[in-house]
Amino acid sequence: ELQQKVEETEVLKMELQMLETERVRLSLVEEKLMDVLQLLQQLRDLNVSKRALGKILLSTLESCRDPQPGKAHLFEVLDTLYHELAGCELLQSQPLEKTQSPQALSNPLVISC
Repeated sequence: ELQQKVEETEVLKMELQMLETERVRLSLVEEKLMDVLQLLQQLRDLNVSKRALGKILLSTLESCRDPQPGKAHLFEVLDTLYHELAGCELLQSQPLEKTQSPQALSNPLVISC
């Protein structure tokens, strides 16, 4: 009976470790998604056309078509999209303070369509 309890404890420890790993992964994805949404908000405030945003998205998806081994595909796509958006010429030419509206500062997830 004691041996069974020890085995159950080991299984629970492994499950806890897997859950913690997943929590960290999801936290990283959430942070990257927030960054992407904030850049989209800034570009919307600069009146970037839907066509230009569509081209950025298609370029991102094309470059992430074949997942790199050892890298989470979702995070890879978000990271690539973030870099594509951050490289947008309009963002590069605007100071950060001017591109963020008060609404963007209060809630970066609110993007009206």
